Amino acid sequence: MSLKCGIVGLPNVGKSTLFNCLSNAKAQSANFPFCTIEPNVGMITVPDERLNKLVEMCNPRSVVPATVEIVDIAGLVKGASKGEGLGNKFLANIRETDAILHVLRCFDDDNITHVDGNVDPVRDMEIINYELQLKDLETVDSRLAKTLKAAQTGGDKVAKLQAEVLKAYKEALEQGKPARSVQFESKDEQRFAHDLFLLTNKPVLYVCNVDDASAVEGNKYVEQVKEALKGDSSQIMIVAAATESDIAELETAEERAEFLEEIGLKESGVSRLIRAAYALLDLQTYFTAGPDEVRAWTFLRGTKAPQAAGIIHTDFEKGFIRAEVIKYDDFVNLGSENAVKEAGKMSVEGKEYVVNDGDIMHFRFNV
Repeated sequence: MSLKCGIVGLPNVGKSTLFNCLSNAKAQSANFPFCTIEPNVGMITVPDERLNKLVEMCNPRSVVPATVEIVDIAGLVKGASKGEGLGNKFLANIRETDAILHVLRCFDDDNITHVDGNVDPVRDMEIINYELQLKDLETVDSRLAKTLKAAQTGGDKVAKLQAEVLKAYKEALEQGKPARSVQFESKDEQRFAHDLFLLTNKPVLYVCNVDDASAVEGNKYVEQVKEALKGDSSQIMIVAAATESDIAELETAEERAEFLEEIGLKESGVSRLIRAAYALLDLQTYFTAGPDEVRAWTFLRGTKAPQAAGIIHTDFEKGFIRAEVIKYDDFVNLGSENAVKEAGKMSVEGKEYVVNDGDIMHFRFNV
């Protein structure tokens, strides 16, 4: 499934350091703006204790975890919507993503230059949000002029519907609100709204990059961000990218666990961030499990059984007959597939079954 998250932020806020921790790819990281020009892309393994448990129980010959694609996009600056700081190229890279991880600098360090001279995460957040809103407003204005003409001169019903969508977006954007704050009821409106690919229509997770001492509870800068985002549906996460970089260099799981315990964390910020990115994309996981392979399959929330089968192979969807479904908890508690069947806990589902996160699936098909 080719959905991806883009990491954005002003220059020198820790985007590339965080990306390197996430993907173990070595994106260039330096103390000057526009160090990253081409977006770096990494496929990130999604941590999942359920997968580990299934591997322990099935002892398979191969294991395939779920993944999510992360893109490190170069630092935006004020005026990006007008092309400042290679802005148009960067905005185009954001447009190609499905969700945004917005990194905010929430730490003091005289050795790392801030592009605007001092640390102020709320100002930084507003700069980028403003640039994205300006670009969206430009897109909406351009489409609206053409759509209104078609609606007025030709009496086109589709054009009239599209014009109403564009007007709603224009009103919100002019008020400084993101496009995602506007909701539409009809499927046609929703479809057209989606196809506009507006930058501020993408779900956002704000990542507060803090110093080592603030990794657990945050600091005054994090509190400022929380206050600024009151009433906004976007999520906030605290991560100390420099600390995560140190953790990534440790060789064994035991060393990493010890380090985390010393600083008061139960798990690394990277693990939490990857799972949050997965959820931000509205992704869930079902499993196939047996002695040959235990595998995590990624699907969009709300997917029905035939389409879930099609993720494995298109023939599975074309010739779908039924899905045999075991709940993860039943499998773990009873110890094996046979025990689940004997207990009458395996269900047989048809084409309308909506797959649940954690389902263990076996598909019957005939092509």
